[in-house]
Amino acid sequence: MISIIIPVYNEEDQLPVLLDHLQKKSAGLVSQVIIVDGGSTDGTVQVAKNFPGVTYIRSKKGRAVQLNAGADTATSELLYFLHADSLPPENFDQLIIQEFKKGNKAGCFRMKFDKDHWWLNLMGWFTRLNHISCRGGDQSLFVERDLFFKIGGYDERYQVYEDNEIIKRLYDQKMFVVIKSPIVTSARLYERMGIWKTQKLFAEIYWKRRFGAGAEELASHYYKRINS
Repeated sequence: MISIIIPVYNEEDQLPVLLDHLQKKSAGLVSQVIIVDGGSTDGTVQVAKNFPGVTYIRSKKGRAVQLNAGADTATSELLYFLHADSLPPENFDQLIIQEFKKGNKAGCFRMKFDKDHWWLNLMGWFTRLNHISCRGGDQSLFVERDLFFKIGGYDERYQVYEDNEIIKRLYDQKMFVVIKSPIVTSARLYERMGIWKTQKLFAEIYWKRRFGAGAEELASHYYKRINS
């Protein structure tokens, strides 16, 4: 069985869409849906608490912190970390368990955006490749519980790039798979900032990390750009 862990902050509009989607698309192999709230000030709390079958917890704000808090609460053999604005494919839980039974203890889905633009379509196409440079948190992440804790979980120093950081460590275990079915993720940041400005920011973060930038420098650069 699978525990789904969803970190949220002010997601009153998107969260009900996701929870309803999970309920409809699951093959019945999900034992928990854990919402980890980083201190929302909108109606997120009410949405989570009023939705049947959802476990609501609070933690300090920060995606890595929230994800680790959710993992500590989870009881299933498989953990599935999911962003609030990403919608997994039909029978996503069954697809994950099928890969796990093949010996793949960690992995993600291919991805496509909910916006039709040639560049975003191209970025989605590259996610079919099983290479670390083609990975990102919007593709979601499943990982065996024991393996997750063995490698130390998410590095809570990272306010951004936390998904790529843990995925790198999972790739080192040589048990990472990319499931062919696509997850659909929101292009809302691209729409807010503009496609080229957003892509430039992601490229800057990637190369800064490759050349040794630490967690604080990455966060400072990211938030400076998105708030400018």
